[in-house]
Amino acid sequence: MGRTIPSWRMVVEAELQKFSKFRNSLSSEDRIIFEDLLNQCKLYASAASTLTSPVKEVPMIISMLFAQHKKILDLEERLKAGEKNTFTQHSDEPQTSLTLASSNRQTST
Repeated sequence: MGRTIPSWRMVVEAELQKFSKFRNSLSSEDRIIFEDLLNQCKLYASAASTLTSPVKEVPMIISMLFAQHKKILDLEERLKAGEKNTFTQHSDEPQTSLTLASSNRQTST
């Protein structure tokens, strides 16, 4: 007997097809960004398939939100590392009140 319940990956593909009109109405630059966002659903399909939700869009949105949050955390870490490198590279330069205030905020966080 065949499968009566489609796999999560098949559900995702079917749902992503529903966005084709929206995708096609975007500029080519925005289309690339939108496709990257939708690809997050495929990237985390295994984890999303474990969510039991009667609304199939919920695991897709959770996948996209998780990917966005992961990117934000990565960028924050890069910024912190870059700020530390910039501060140590320029420590011999005279400090203005703006750079002092900035360094005080960094140390207090």
